[in-house]
Amino acid sequence: MLDKTIYKQIFKASFNAPIDVEFWDGEQVSYGTGEPIAKIILHEVIPIKDIMSHASLTFGEAYMDGKIEIQGNLQKLVNTVYSSKESFLNNSKFSKLIPKHAHTEKISKADIQSHYDIGNDFYEMWLDPTMTYSCAYFASEDDSLEDAQWNKVRHILNKLHTKPGETVLDIGCGWGTLMFIAAKEYNLEATGVTLSQEQYDFVSHKIEAEGLQDRVHVYLKDYRELEQTYDHVTSVGMFEHVGKENLEEYFMQVKNRLVDNGTALIHGITGQHDGAGVDAWINKYIFPGGYIPNIAENIGHIMTSSMQIDDVEPLRRHYQKTLEIWTENFHHVSEEVISKYGERFYRMWDLYLQACAASFESGNIDVVQYLLTKGPSGTKLPMTRSYIYNADIAHNVK
Repeated sequence: MLDKTIYKQIFKASFNAPIDVEFWDGEQVSYGTGEPIAKIILHEVIPIKDIMSHASLTFGEAYMDGKIEIQGNLQKLVNTVYSSKESFLNNSKFSKLIPKHAHTEKISKADIQSHYDIGNDFYEMWLDPTMTYSCAYFASEDDSLEDAQWNKVRHILNKLHTKPGETVLDIGCGWGTLMFIAAKEYNLEATGVTLSQEQYDFVSHKIEAEGLQDRVHVYLKDYRELEQTYDHVTSVGMFEHVGKENLEEYFMQVKNRLVDNGTALIHGITGQHDGAGVDAWINKYIFPGGYIPNIAENIGHIMTSSMQIDDVEPLRRHYQKTLEIWTENFHHVSEEVISKYGERFYRMWDLYLQACAASFESGNIDVVQYLLTKGPSGTKLPMTRSYIYNADIAHNVK
């Protein structure tokens, strides 16, 4: 059968670790030598033309629909595909350009709400108590996820070299963890913006419950609508959502929201190689409109905005570990998720979490913190990085 012959050619080029494959007719083929890290079971023929058009989308949907089963470690399987230069996810002959995705304010709001407004109850099942849905910072291998998320927030605020009484804007504030720490521990006046109704309601309720109305403010609006300036700007896991065509405007908005010589800490997923920046399956099912810029793109936009770079810190291993813990947590609530949302939804999120962990593990993507100044670099910062780590110690970032 022609389909099987082509499948065998695809699989032969796609793994750098031993994998077993069982085809729809029962034939089993082993790729590589040694103990297999996983077994792929193809329950039916998936058209080759679909794979050639959008490999990740085709295989992702087949997994969601149960047409493909994976026995063994799914993360390790995806990692070996990413790590093989000739695999269907890396070789240009198996890829196709993804159409541009518009990012008007209306579309951006719909994109964000499609992901974050699944419901706070869903995220509470498997996130840590801080409700932080971004890369943690493991100052120690023994840190719990919750401790690592507190570490991340304090590490960001320490890098900014904030002073009591100053103001900070958090673009894409999530469930507000950074703002509440900024107000309660650093004596800052914190403002956040989000396009998620669920996040806005959560933060608003918490502000009132903790009596922080004079020090923490949240708005349900697009960051492009803001006009006020602040001493500091933070933005964590946000620029991945704005789209390739809007990255320049995003960094200009960061600059425009800062006072002269103010500092910004921008934290987001970044590629350290050339690539499309878009995965068709994730774009359709997880993050509509998402785009991962490479580090050169971001630095180019930072230069265009006339901000200057003070520090760049890659945190790839930290996000890999964060995702691995999320996956473990997600597996612990599998029955509850399936009962409430269905088997297909569960398989979709399980694939997403493990594939992302694999993508970080392989170096296909990274996450980077960019410390920036609106003005000459380091104008209001100490001469060396030691201030960051001294402050980390003072704020229990071990």
